Amino acid sequence: MAHKFEIWKDKKGEFRARFKYNNEVIFSTEGYSSKASAKNAISSIQKNGPAAEIEDNS
Repeated sequence: MAHKFEIWKDKKGEFRARFKYNNEVIFSTEGYSSKASAKNAISSIQKNGPAAEIEDNS
């Protein structure tokens, strides 16, 4: 698979989620105190991302 979400625990012990495409990190989330919160962030991105507006600030 060329793209995937990953959940990992950082050095502070917080859970984070990131999206990778061809093994390159495209974005990552803030740290969460629970794995469930990181999973909720992924669900929110999957649900709301396709409809998100594009803001061009160039």
